[in-house]
Amino acid sequence: MSESERERSVFFVSDRTGLTASSYGKSLLAQFRGIRFTTRAVPFVDCLERAQAAAREIEECQARTGQRAIVFSTLVDEAAQRVIVRTGAFVLNLFEAFIGPLEEELAQPSVHTLGRAFRPPGEGVHQRWLDAMEFALAHDDGIHPEHYSDADLILVGVSRSGKTPTALFLAMNFSLKVGNYPLTDADLEHDDLPAPLVAWRDKLVALTIEPETLHTIREKRRASPHYAALSVCRREVRAAERIFRKARIPVFDSTNTSVEELASSILKYHQELAATDARG
Repeated sequence: MSESERERSVFFVSDRTGLTASSYGKSLLAQFRGIRFTTRAVPFVDCLERAQAAAREIEECQARTGQRAIVFSTLVDEAAQRVIVRTGAFVLNLFEAFIGPLEEELAQPSVHTLGRAFRPPGEGVHQRWLDAMEFALAHDDGIHPEHYSDADLILVGVSRSGKTPTALFLAMNFSLKVGNYPLTDADLEHDDLPAPLVAWRDKLVALTIEPETLHTIREKRRASPHYAALSVCRREVRAAERIFRKARIPVFDSTNTSVEELASSILKYHQELAATDARG
């Protein structure tokens, strides 16, 4: 089999942010080694016009590569879904796989509401969710550390250790305000916490990752050779872990761990910490 046949194009199509389609899709793709997947997220496909635009992009990709694209979809609207199916791509609709059996088991039709999973009921709850999402987006990649007093959690780790998707998942699914701070070369020259984090040690959660996995992730990003070099990844991970140990902050390993699993472990830690604080 030729090199080109070991590469496949993958689309994550959703009527909302696309994190669900992306998380499930990447978890499934991770089971297949030796194939390079080029992924593209197409979020907010919430009308026929956007579905048609997404379909054109899929068709152009298939014409360019000469291969059938793989599409993970969480589209609820049946008309929009049909537009995607007509591209001839290999389409997996994650809702269709489960909604039918659930309707049968519960003896009740589903409401087929766009983005239902991401619309918490109640005005107050919905506002907290919006605030959490806005916070995660506004405080990504170390932006605005002066607002960390408002954070529920602050994720810290080397670049590409999984901080951004985990922060967004915690915000989207649990309405937690989560910032994330990337350790820079300057930060890693010392064993102490970076200055913007010192006052917020109790809110810190560290992410670590195996250097080999980090190397692979950075290479796929087509980053500079130095940034992606295995020796650099090893040095950065070792230096980061020294900082974490000295600061005595909890560490979670993102290596070969889905965003859902990682976020669930961090949430459990956060809840246990909150319960301990409540008991005094």
